[in-house]
Amino acid sequence: MTIEQMMAKKKELGYSNNRIAELSGVPVGTVQKIFSGETKAPRYETMQALSGIFENTDKTYHYRRMGEAAGSSDEVHESMSYRANINVDKTSKTSNADKTLEDYMALPEGARIEMIDGKFYDMAAPTTVHQRIALELGHLFSNYIDKNNGKCIPFVAPTDVQLDCDNRTMVQPDVLVVCNRDKITKARVVGAPDLIVEVLSPSNFLMDLIVKLVKYKRAGVREYWIIVPDDKKVFVYYFKKSSDPDEYSFEDTIPVNIWNGECKIDFSKIYEKIEFMY
Repeated sequence: MTIEQMMAKKKELGYSNNRIAELSGVPVGTVQKIFSGETKAPRYETMQALSGIFENTDKTYHYRRMGEAAGSSDEVHESMSYRANINVDKTSKTSNADKTLEDYMALPEGARIEMIDGKFYDMAAPTTVHQRIALELGHLFSNYIDKNNGKCIPFVAPTDVQLDCDNRTMVQPDVLVVCNRDKITKARVVGAPDLIVEVLSPSNFLMDLIVKLVKYKRAGVREYWIIVPDDKKVFVYYFKKSSDPDEYSFEDTIPVNIWNGECKIDFSKIYEKIEFMY
């Protein structure tokens, strides 16, 4: 994607330079120089990082309507951000930025918070539909593993995942599968799971579709499912095959790529169990 194409998408989506920096990991100063024209020939790695957020957004742009009631994309993102109104201790940072594992572990018990690249993000309580889908998938994955004497381990939220093996990111995916048991400790999973499933809701719309999509791919997650209950859609990213998702409906049977498609999830049966909740 060229700079001109990215500038057009930037205008179309209403993204600020700060928002682009957050999604791509490119410093905001660099973003400003590129889109102002000051930097004529950005580095290849920088262009790849910037192109990635706009190309990923192309596939999911029509779902922005789910977050429009909360305002612009920047306002939605800000509404997710944890505002440090929980007093951790007297020495804790008051800023939402530059958080570490120490700050995360000091949060009050029961606080629904994720930490991504040193920032806290508030997690809204899941809906009943959200919970049932996650539990059904966790159950189906577990049954498949048991029947095949597999070594993979499935988990459902809240399970801490120290995604980058550093002290700046801790996420709690709705469903995850870990096949390398060395990554599993008594306290948390340390490293990228093989499969992650996130069930999307209006409050976590941008987080799951953009922020976590980029983060999970870079961390080494092999397969990422985004489930959109309101539209009865499932987007499956298998990063080894493509950066583009395969799209399914709640009437489809979906193969699990990390198991070479041998495990198949009949979503129509899941929907039969939750249809009365709609």
